[in-house]
Amino acid sequence: MKLLRFFSRIIVGLVFIFSGFVKAVDPYGSAYKFEDYFTAFGMEWLHFFCLPLSFILSGAEFLIGISMFFAIRIRIGSWASTLFMVFFAILTLFLAIYDPVTDCGCFGDAFILTNWETFFKNLIFVVPTIFVFISLKKFHVLLNQRLEWLIIAFFGLFILTISINGYIHLPLFDFRPYNTGVYIPDGMEIPEGVPQDEYESILIYEKDGVQKEFTTDNYPWEDSTWVFIDAKHILINKGYEPPIHDFSIETQEGDDITDIVLYDDNFTFLFIAYDLTKSKKINIEKINKIALYAINNGYSFIGLTSSLYEEIVTFSSNNNITDFEFCNTDEITLKTIIRSNPGLVLLKDGIVIEKWHYNDIPDIEEFGNNLLSYKLTSSANESHKLKLFNILWLSLVLIVLFIILIKHTKRKEKKRKQIKLI
Repeated sequence: MKLLRFFSRIIVGLVFIFSGFVKAVDPYGSAYKFEDYFTAFGMEWLHFFCLPLSFILSGAEFLIGISMFFAIRIRIGSWASTLFMVFFAILTLFLAIYDPVTDCGCFGDAFILTNWETFFKNLIFVVPTIFVFISLKKFHVLLNQRLEWLIIAFFGLFILTISINGYIHLPLFDFRPYNTGVYIPDGMEIPEGVPQDEYESILIYEKDGVQKEFTTDNYPWEDSTWVFIDAKHILINKGYEPPIHDFSIETQEGDDITDIVLYDDNFTFLFIAYDLTKSKKINIEKINKIALYAINNGYSFIGLTSSLYEEIVTFSSNNNITDFEFCNTDEITLKTIIRSNPGLVLLKDGIVIEKWHYNDIPDIEEFGNNLLSYKLTSSANESHKLKLFNILWLSLVLIVLFIILIKHTKRKEKKRKQIKLI
């Protein structure tokens, strides 16, 4: 039983740590998911709270996982994990039955699960969670309370740093299908032999003022007294959906230029603002300079938005935008491409070369005459971010070793006392 308690605690801890971390890396992703929830439940007035709630949920999950994994403040961690698992098991059952949103977002964009898959996942993990909860009296406290809170505070600061980084810059890890280096057309392809969407056709006929629904197997094709009214097509089984399934670009005149952009062997800048009325005005001057730079060097520069034409005109006028035009793309697609409103993306031959948050828009002097050279330089800069992240993780490892050492020392002292008593 002791071994079972140990593995149950470790498993629950790891699940919560992973779930909290992937949400913290991408706070906007969780905020968008909360917007979907609140919209589905008719609670749009809570949209203002989505981003703060993203910070709170990711931090809470991560710290619950730390509590369970290291057995520090285990009573609080066990109570919290049990309440979390029971609540989300009930919620995901509701989502699975009524399907108001496509996926719960429990693991962010790292792992996309259907609502039924999420429910069964919760059903599995609720078992070790409850087992730890009912075994609380069996766990021994080896660290003093002050030290435990100090460790919790350290991990809280760590996860808050990760979330703030994802808020003021692009996510440290990009789990979405438009991450740097991706060839977009590959993500749009449907492999041969994969399951296709299956629909059931419902045919509506009318006779003597009464309408009745039929299937394609029993509709009254031989009875001319029935008059066809309408047809409905209901999705029965969802087939394979490519990672990129809704990427399209239309000009204001309605022309589809998706392929022109994706198969352009030259560089293309995409200025992305899913909602121009909510776009930050930071570094717009730099954007205008980059647009002029692109034109002077024979590159394409296109604005992508889901905003209305009147909003585009107002935004362009207020920000002196004269060197590029806006095209229309689906809002969800734009939110998926880049977690920044606005943001800048560089493409070449359909490959995502680079992405910039509005806080990180480069000066045109950094580009020089060769964008590929700039990309190599920026890759070197990215390595500095990686070094910073490695330093953070090294700090976590040292904390882990410290906890193990303290616990080992406490166990040895306890054994010595027991031997002296004998």
